[in-house]
Amino acid sequence: MNKLRVAVIFGGRSGEHDVSLMSARSVLAALDPERYEVTQVGITLEGEWLNGENTLESFAQGKTQDLNRVVLPSEPSHSALYVLRNTDHGEMLDKLADVDVFFPALHGPFGEDGTMQGLLELADVAYVGAGVAGSSVGMDKGIFKDVMRANHIPIVESLLVLRGEIENDINRVIADVEKMGAYPFFAKPANLGSSVGISKCNSRSDLAEGLMEAARYDRRVVIEKGIANVREIEVSVLGNEDPQTSVCGEVLPSRDFYSYESKYLDGTSGLIIPSQISAEMSNQIREYAARAYKAIDCAGMARADFFVDVEMNKIYLNELNTLPGFTSISMYPKLWQASGLTYPQLVDRLIEFALERKAQRDHTERRRLV
Repeated sequence: MNKLRVAVIFGGRSGEHDVSLMSARSVLAALDPERYEVTQVGITLEGEWLNGENTLESFAQGKTQDLNRVVLPSEPSHSALYVLRNTDHGEMLDKLADVDVFFPALHGPFGEDGTMQGLLELADVAYVGAGVAGSSVGMDKGIFKDVMRANHIPIVESLLVLRGEIENDINRVIADVEKMGAYPFFAKPANLGSSVGISKCNSRSDLAEGLMEAARYDRRVVIEKGIANVREIEVSVLGNEDPQTSVCGEVLPSRDFYSYESKYLDGTSGLIIPSQISAEMSNQIREYAARAYKAIDCAGMARADFFVDVEMNKIYLNELNTLPGFTSISMYPKLWQASGLTYPQLVDRLIEFALERKAQRDHTERRRLV
């Protein structure tokens, strides 16, 4: 049998560049060399696509000068990556590798927000994960919350503000936020993940700092009302039109909240899998997760993050991550492992779903019938 040709894309132009490298390392390790012919593509913080010997290691060490620039043509007549070479006659394209499936191990803007997916759609190639709409809605916390409200899925009270409002009249923004109730609040960039740029604000001065911090990373900032006594429950979702949900897991943050540091640097947060919640609550959370997944037309995978108000025993959906972390300590693969699906099996299924989604797109009539 011919091997399936897979291109793993990592790095990217977002604040989650380093997280992407960690995810890619795990994905690459899980791809069976007997089944897959793998091409590595790294994207620098400046947006250059690069390939060469030990691409991932070169990125991890910050030594990319010896790698070659690569290009994915955006026209459907190609399903391949090309190397851009300088010659005596100018720049020339040489085919690097034919590709059956692209696997974006990217997080954050320019990877998880629909932009990469738009390029892959233009190129008419199969790729892992949600499409343009699902990716962009899942990424933008403000729009996502509006879609959840429209589908009667409970979310915490929130407010969306623009960077310009913060810069021009931060006192008015603070006053509007305080109308939601008492502290604490959480200030978050609308379009970022991995807890980058998120601040827990226990006072007015904290809120001012948190708003400015979030505005560094996005022109849209979401402020959420905090819950005094909360449990953080997560569930993994897998599939296309008929998504399946994993067992639920619980995060025990080692800090004030599940921060970037506790997720990826010190690894000190505890994970309880399966979570110690009632069967009734677990079923309700999994039902909300599947509904949210379908509501934004997600595909391939997502991790749904929930808050449970301990005092009120009420569930709130926090967000849906359409390209969740794939590191060795990430919740998404751990939840599927606890549900009976190993990491390599999970990667195989995601590639299968990518090919299935491509077949569905190919079935769509693109020309006007006369």
